[in-house]
Amino acid sequence: MRVLVVNSGSSSLKLRLLEPAEQGRDTVIWRHDAPAPAELSDEELTGLLVQAPRADAVGHRVVHGGADFTGPTLVDDAVLDRLEALTALAPLHQPPALRLARTVIAAWPERPNVACFDTSFHRTVAPAAETYPIPEAWRKSYPIRRYGFHGLSHAWAARRVAGLTRGGCRRLVVCHLGAGASLSAVHDGRCVDTTMGFTPLEGLMMATRSGNVDPGLVLWLIRSVGLSPEQVEHGLVYESGLLGVAGQSDMRTVANLADAGDEAASLSLDMYLHRLRAGIAAMAAAIGGLDALAFTGGVGEHAWQVRARAADGLAFLGVRIDPVGNKEAQPDAELTGVGATVRSFLIEAREDLEIARATRKLLTA
Repeated sequence: MRVLVVNSGSSSLKLRLLEPAEQGRDTVIWRHDAPAPAELSDEELTGLLVQAPRADAVGHRVVHGGADFTGPTLVDDAVLDRLEALTALAPLHQPPALRLARTVIAAWPERPNVACFDTSFHRTVAPAAETYPIPEAWRKSYPIRRYGFHGLSHAWAARRVAGLTRGGCRRLVVCHLGAGASLSAVHDGRCVDTTMGFTPLEGLMMATRSGNVDPGLVLWLIRSVGLSPEQVEHGLVYESGLLGVAGQSDMRTVANLADAGDEAASLSLDMYLHRLRAGIAAMAAAIGGLDALAFTGGVGEHAWQVRARAADGLAFLGVRIDPVGNKEAQPDAELTGVGATVRSFLIEAREDLEIARATRKLLTA
């Protein structure tokens, strides 16, 4: 079954047509990378689809499945309407993904469309980790819990590390580091904890998103400073993170500026690494130790400085990566250094493979 994977991220659109190989992983027989969907008209999106060879089915990455959608789901107008209601919880991602789904259905009404959710992988998170310490009435009245995100990437990385180690690393922390960033604690292939929560705004410092801030700060900005909720949301989602501190959202640019002595960039990089190391340690605690550490995502794959400095601060956990190998490595590769008790890996982000796998599984069940 040929599957066209439609992967809409916060800063890009990736189209991949995958065909099953006789042995091993799928083969990409057509691909197209485009700017964020918001920069493309419906006509341009339809034009991209016309260029693609024929697919038997379409798999869509959808960031938020809410409480109702816990696994791959056939898409129709009713499902899209229900997912539209979750837009406020993922304002960067949900609208373009649903717009793409509607465009694909209109262009190819005869082909099955399957939504695959970034939240699905995290449905096994322990109750102690997924529950917020808020009033009981809120928890009972509203679907408030830690949902977690980037699940398709985390699931693939966990599956890939299991394959590379032949199941020998039971306790794994996956670092998905890109424009958005999150960690997951994986025990025997099941997610136990993660850093993102009710929305993709919680957790690590990101390209333009703040990650964790004191909720009292949000209330103070609204009550005392007089900012509207919309202004606060825009600031935390679009103007914070690396951009808010360094004035740049691209990690390569920030790292180069820091190397050149730029104080704001140096502070931004130090903040990013401080939160990353703290998060990895917390994830390791959730699974009772650490057997393996995996880096994936745009930053995780390409910013060797981030991997090196993160590992330098995690020696107490047994993490050591090979300095020469780390600079030269191409995914998928092992980065483990001499004297390490924790194995470290560089894994290519392949949400497309995870989406194609889930799509076929649903349609052939």
